[in-house]
Amino acid sequence: MRCARVAIIAISTLSVSAGAFADDTGFAYSHDLRKEGGRLCMSDHYHSGSGSGRSKAAAQASAARSWADFTNFEYGSAWARWSVARSKSVRYTKDASGWSADVDARPCRG
Repeated sequence: MRCARVAIIAISTLSVSAGAFADDTGFAYSHDLRKEGGRLCMSDHYHSGSGSGRSKAAAQASAARSWADFTNFEYGSAWARWSVARSKSVRYTKDASGWSADVDARPCRG
């Protein structure tokens, strides 16, 4: 019984620790960082995303999700909010099925 209790405590501790680390992988700190508007941002490192949709707004939203998904994968969710990213750029292309968008931005922690 005592071993089972120790195992449960160990597993609980590992899952809480893993959750805390999942939010910030630590890789962002290999880039030059600076404070901007109260947030910590990458100085000159950009991430890109692309997406498509029936409207420009839908294409941009899809591209922003793509940007956030990759940023989350690499740096963690603390860095993956398109709404707080800096130096954003969006390029649109119209085709027969709707719109495509390509986005670039510097991730910020926030």
